[in-house]
Amino acid sequence: MIDWLRDQTEAADPVWQWMFLILAGAIPYVESYFGAAVGVVAGVNPVVAIGAAVLGNIASMVLLVVFAERIRHWKKSDEKPLSSRQQRFKRSFDKYGVAGVSLLGQTLLPSQLTSMGMVAFGAPKRAVIGWQTVSIILWGAAFGVLAVFGVGALT
Repeated sequence: MIDWLRDQTEAADPVWQWMFLILAGAIPYVESYFGAAVGVVAGVNPVVAIGAAVLGNIASMVLLVVFAERIRHWKKSDEKPLSSRQQRFKRSFDKYGVAGVSLLGQTLLPSQLTSMGMVAFGAPKRAVIGWQTVSIILWGAAFGVLAVFGVGALT
């Protein structure tokens, strides 16, 4: 899928490159970090590549946080026991808080799933969106810069 996105980005008009990179950023497990790297490898200006991938990742995360919050309020009375995976996530959430899970959670899960999980466990929507935005920007910028150096080393 990443190869397809890179090929489409390389062949596209600059306006469409933004759209492909925004789309890449919105896809879980691709997100801002791989979307930015794909854009840089495809020859897009690094600032544009990082910005577009970050924008797509933030947009999809915010939509899913709003959705998760509505589901949480709607299903509040229907409490089921947590699965072992959910229990691990809850322990991490209790230990590191919104900021820690936001900044470190992307090493294991996409930001969309991490943010939905935090909201499901009762974290304030604004805090989740704020910290996830910081995390998405940092991860996207870091991978975009790494891609710039990687492309530079190959040429």
